[in-house]
Amino acid sequence: MVFKRKEAGITDYSKRLKLLKSRERRFIVRITGKGVIAQLAEYSDVGDRILFTVTDKSLAKYGVDLRGNNIQVCYLVGYIAGIEAEKNGVETAVLDTGRRKFRKGGRISACLKGFIDAGVEVPHGEDVFPDKKRIDGKHLKSPLKMSEVVKNFKKMEEKA
Repeated sequence: MVFKRKEAGITDYSKRLKLLKSRERRFIVRITGKGVIAQLAEYSDVGDRILFTVTDKSLAKYGVDLRGNNIQVCYLVGYIAGIEAEKNGVETAVLDTGRRKFRKGGRISACLKGFIDAGVEVPHGEDVFPDKKRIDGKHLKSPLKMSEVVKNFKKMEEKA
């Protein structure tokens, strides 16, 4: 018997089973054609329970005019997800990339870096993250200083 989601190439059940056996909450990162989605989920018998969802569209709420799925946006989405996780009392999680491969210095690792920088513990190796220059966007025509954006996030958190 073949499961419909496995046959369609949507779910890798052996990977999912390993993640569920860890009994940790899962930090789910999905890169789409036009954006990035980060969620925190926990297992439930009736189905996974999503604690929160952060997308690239959520950045506007924090005063950042960026959209898309580049490394800067992924880092900021991960950082906001980390802030939301702290609000929900989450201290640890495991990374769930779905069927996408995790690449050193890629967009998923940038999202993970933001999540960890916000204060949530996730098992990782230090060499997997993108260079600070790439996170700051120094390779782009109009770079955005992440340190200033993160300071603005912290100020907004203190006000709230």
